[in-house]
Amino acid sequence: MAEKTIIATDKAPAAIGTYSQAVKVDNTVYISGQIPLNPQTMEKSGEDFDSQVVQVFENLKAVCEAAGGSLNDIVKLNIFMLDLANFAKVNEVMGQYMQQPYPARAAIGVKELPKGVLVEMDAVMVL
Repeated sequence: MAEKTIIATDKAPAAIGTYSQAVKVDNTVYISGQIPLNPQTMEKSGEDFDSQVVQVFENLKAVCEAAGGSLNDIVKLNIFMLDLANFAKVNEVMGQYMQQPYPARAAIGVKELPKGVLVEMDAVMVL
């Protein structure tokens, strides 16, 4: 089996449970779900969707950079939202953080997310 390298940074929220922020195997990095927690306080970053989706991209960015890459190295992005009506806002913010060609992506409506947040994202990045 290929060697696993654990990726961790204090610039993204610490893992809340039995998982790593990201795991690198060869040149692929598997990034755990990021929710809109401020990494310094571990508190939710606002109550509104706009501020929460920005914080999620900031957290993803921090983990990507800790792994030696950037958001533009993401090849697959999964977005989990309580309300799919926020899809246009995700597209708007994603366009501010990522450049074309964009990654493959899924947007999934869910009933509930950790800590009562409105959005969560996980990703696969190739370096």
